[in-house]
Amino acid sequence: MGTYLLRRIGQLLLTLLGGFTLLFLLFFALPGDTAELIAGGNGRTPPPSVVENVRIKYHLNDPLYQQYARSLWETVTLSGESFQTKERVSSTVAERLPNSLRLAFWALLIEISVGVSSGILSARRRNSIADAVTTTAAVVAGAIPVFVLAFLLKQLTGVYAFQHNWPDWLRFPPLGIGPDEWILGIIPSTNEFEYVLQPAFVLASVSTAIIARLTRTSMLEAATAEHVRTARSKGLKEGVVQRKHVLRNALIPVVTYLGVDFGTLVGFAVLTETVFDWPGLGSRVARAAGKHDLPVVLALSLVVMAIYGIASLAVDMSYAFLDPRIRSEVKKS
Repeated sequence: MGTYLLRRIGQLLLTLLGGFTLLFLLFFALPGDTAELIAGGNGRTPPPSVVENVRIKYHLNDPLYQQYARSLWETVTLSGESFQTKERVSSTVAERLPNSLRLAFWALLIEISVGVSSGILSARRRNSIADAVTTTAAVVAGAIPVFVLAFLLKQLTGVYAFQHNWPDWLRFPPLGIGPDEWILGIIPSTNEFEYVLQPAFVLASVSTAIIARLTRTSMLEAATAEHVRTARSKGLKEGVVQRKHVLRNALIPVVTYLGVDFGTLVGFAVLTETVFDWPGLGSRVARAAGKHDLPVVLALSLVVMAIYGIASLAVDMSYAFLDPRIRSEVKKS
């Protein structure tokens, strides 16, 4: 297991290096002149001398390999600074990463609690009214675009509810992150919960629908496996069969999706963060890319890729727990 883990960590490091290189090269394919964007921050066309000074200051005239080496070192050590705001990227990561992790955690919790439970209910009561309702709800939730759902929900509970004096439990702040009161860094206080619930719900909406359908399909497939029929023929209670032999195997594709989805929730919640003005990594990367702010784009993107890779690695490790056959294969490798 230790050898397998070391090999996967090595693959992760190579993946991060490849992702960094790709982003660095794509940056130079963006339209516009980075030096002019930096020098003309007020929207006016800067004098050529000012643009040239900016190129020299930020080493934009250096050979590409020198810029690559410098950017790689500054990104890995988080020692670079924003071209636009002059803020160190380490400060940006320290400020934005906790917000993204909190939002992703609560969105993932909604996906697991609602999506998995709905899928289990739908599979165990196949072709019933509960199955039809759950399946229909999953299709509808998956079909609504995230930005549409976010805007409608914000207008309903954050504007209309206040205008018409709805009960307090139906009124939510439409924007912002709240008073920044977190218990153990991840559990929202009573006041903080009002701010995190809506964006977390919107962020989880599509994935919850996918997980519900994926759980249902996986459980129906696992229920027809030979070892499940054998367990029933031995006289095991149906609850034990469902819990130990059906659900455990059915969770493998669900866990895979959840692990991959967590990395996506952390770094690519751009629409949700923008609509609810949630200061996370996704919205900051999007804004930095539009302004050619290379140090911010590279540093924040590398953090997101690292989280994505670590989540995928954790998922692979969990397979050994969910399926003993996979554990034996890992030991052999």
